[in-house]
Amino acid sequence: MPIQDLLFSGIERYHGAASWGRVLDAGTGDHSLSWLRTLDSKSLTLVTGAASRARRLEKNLRPQDRALVGNWQDPTLLFEERFDVVVADYLLGAIEGFAPYYQGQLFARLRPHVAGVLYLVGKEPLPATAPTEGGRAILELEHLRDACILLAQHRCYREFPQTWVHSSLENSGFEVVSAWRKEIVYGPGYIERQLKVCSNKLRFFKTAGLANAMAAHIEDLRARALVLVEIEGGIALGSDYVVVAKPA
Repeated sequence: MPIQDLLFSGIERYHGAASWGRVLDAGTGDHSLSWLRTLDSKSLTLVTGAASRARRLEKNLRPQDRALVGNWQDPTLLFEERFDVVVADYLLGAIEGFAPYYQGQLFARLRPHVAGVLYLVGKEPLPATAPTEGGRAILELEHLRDACILLAQHRCYREFPQTWVHSSLENSGFEVVSAWRKEIVYGPGYIERQLKVCSNKLRFFKTAGLANAMAAHIEDLRARALVLVEIEGGIALGSDYVVVAKPA
């Protein structure tokens, strides 16, 4: 089972028989929406920074649900609305592309909207080194992805450790009531998705020569990484976490 599904199933077990009520997904992706649509909620409110994604999300919603294009730096977004459950699925990392350096203010911004519980999913920053050849390939992959994003003059995701999340939540009017983490095992799907990000950035490069050289490097890493995934039966490196918080 993919790591994100394991994290979502853990949230469901923790939530138990409690009502989901009105649910806010504070940074909606396809995976989180697929999960949220399986829940018995009164309504779903989905926030995304991309208008194209909002239009795509709307096609799979119930009449009582809605998809909004918004930025959490906007004080009018969902003004005075409160939700029984707020989900922040990898929002800390992704928000860098829409609201750079806003992570330190994010939880205080979300706090007025949390009537019941906040479920936050995040990823520990990867270590500087890895003990296995497969782990080193994953580090190379992430460095390559970020290099392609930067050379396209776009912004990279910026992950934050769980310890920082706990401290920031408590300083923002929340009480952390539970937390857990899962080891990440990378498979071929992850490698292909990250390399697709690399390939999609090549058209923004300043010169065709640089883009062509990077394209060759992408294919070289794809071949090496996929072989290592098969040899190691999935590449274990780092962890994802879930933090459960309630208004203090």
